[in-house]
Amino acid sequence: MTARASIRVLNLISIVLLLACVHTAFAEVTLIHAGELLAIPGERPLRNQTIVVQDNRIQEVRSGFLNASEFGGNVDVIDMRNRFVLPGLMDMHVHLQGELGPENDTENLKMSPQLMQMRSLHFAMKTLMAGFTTVRDVGSSPQEMYAMRDAINNGWVDGPRIIAAGGVGITGGHADISGVQPELMELWTTPSICDGPFDCRRATRNAIKYGADLIKITSTGGVLTDRATGTGQQMEMDELREVVQAAARMGRKVASHAHHEDGIVAALEAGVASIEHGSYTGPRAIRMFKETGAYLVPTLLAGKTVATMAVESDFMSDPIREKALRVGNDMAGNFEKAHEAGVNVAYGTDSGVSAHGTNAEEAVLMVKAGMSEIDVIIAATINAADLIDMSDSIGTIETGKFADIIAVDRSPLENIEELLDVDFVMKNGKVYKD
Repeated sequence: MTARASIRVLNLISIVLLLACVHTAFAEVTLIHAGELLAIPGERPLRNQTIVVQDNRIQEVRSGFLNASEFGGNVDVIDMRNRFVLPGLMDMHVHLQGELGPENDTENLKMSPQLMQMRSLHFAMKTLMAGFTTVRDVGSSPQEMYAMRDAINNGWVDGPRIIAAGGVGITGGHADISGVQPELMELWTTPSICDGPFDCRRATRNAIKYGADLIKITSTGGVLTDRATGTGQQMEMDELREVVQAAARMGRKVASHAHHEDGIVAALEAGVASIEHGSYTGPRAIRMFKETGAYLVPTLLAGKTVATMAVESDFMSDPIREKALRVGNDMAGNFEKAHEAGVNVAYGTDSGVSAHGTNAEEAVLMVKAGMSEIDVIIAATINAADLIDMSDSIGTIETGKFADIIAVDRSPLENIEELLDVDFVMKNGKVYKD
C-alpha cells in the first residue's frame, strides 16, 4: 500500500469514528415526566408517571418521575409535570390536497402536480402540529398521496402517518368530475370511475394495484358535486357488493361516503367498514350499524363549514348551496341519535372542506351533540386505531407501541376545548412541538 493510500484509509477510519461519536451524542432514551397521563382512554388517568421512549417506541410506563441517571448513557428528559398527556389523536377523514374556497377551480387549472404536492405537505404538517399523528386520507389524487405517505414512512419528510384511500365511483356520481366544461370532464375522468358490478370490480383491483390502503366509495350523492343530483343512493347494490368483495379478496376495507339513509343501509348491507358523514342516519341504519359493528365517521365540522359558507360566501353554485344548507344543518341532530343508540364512532372531520389544522373543532361539536369528552377521545384514539387495524401499534400509551404522544395544559376530560391548543406533539418518538 502506498503512503497516499494509507493516508486515505486513515482519513476514512477517522470519518467513521467521528460519525459514530456524533451518533452517540444524540439521546438514545427519552423520559417524559407526565403530571397526569391518560395512557388508555376509557381508564382512569394516572398521576406522576414516566413514559420511557427509545427510538420510536414506548419501552415502558412507570409510576413516579424516574431519574435520568437510572438509564445511563444519553438520556433526554421532557418535563410535562404540569401538563395532561394522552395518545396522539387520529382523524379518519381528511383530504390533504386541498381546502374548500372560491379559488378551487383556478387552482385546479393552474397548479402543477408538484406544487400541489408541496401544498399537501404543508397541510399535513398543520394537521400534525394540531396533535393529529395519524390520518386517513379518503379523497386525493392517489399517486401523489401514496408518494407522500411513503416518503413520510421512510423518514424523508415529516408529517402524520397517512392511511391513503383509492377511490371508486360511478359515472356522474359524487366521486366523478363535475362543474367544468365537457372537454375537461373527459380529460379529468379517472380510471376509478365505473359502471356495473364487473367494471367496479376492475376499478377496485386497479386502485389496490397502484397502492391503496383502503377503498373509498360514494354510495350516495354529495354536497359538493356541482349537479342537482341530490344526496340519496346512487351506487346500485350489485356495484356496492362487488367493490367490497373485490377489496376483501385483497385484504382491504371499504369506507363509504353516504348521506341519506337508503345509501347508508345499502353500503352497510354490502359490508363496508365505515360510513363517512352518515348525515341522515335513522332507525334502519342504526340497526344495521349495530348488527355489522361498522363505524360512523361523523364529520360534523364539514357540515358546519359548508352551511356557514353557503350563507356567508357567494362562490357556491345553486345546487351546492341548497345541499350545503340542508345537509349541513341536519347532521348534528342525527349524529346525536346515532351515538345515543350505541353506534360505534370513529373520529373524522373532512378537513379539506374545513381548514387543515382545525381538526380538534370536531371534538367540540361532538360534545355539543351529546357525546362525553372521554367518548370523543376514545373515538379519536382506540376506535380510530381499530378501524385502520393498527390497535397493536397506536391508540394508547403502552409498552411496545409507537411513541405518538401529545399534551395539553389541562384535562380535556373536563373541558374538551383544551384539544384546540395542543402544546406538545411527539410522533414516532420525534418531538415536533414543545
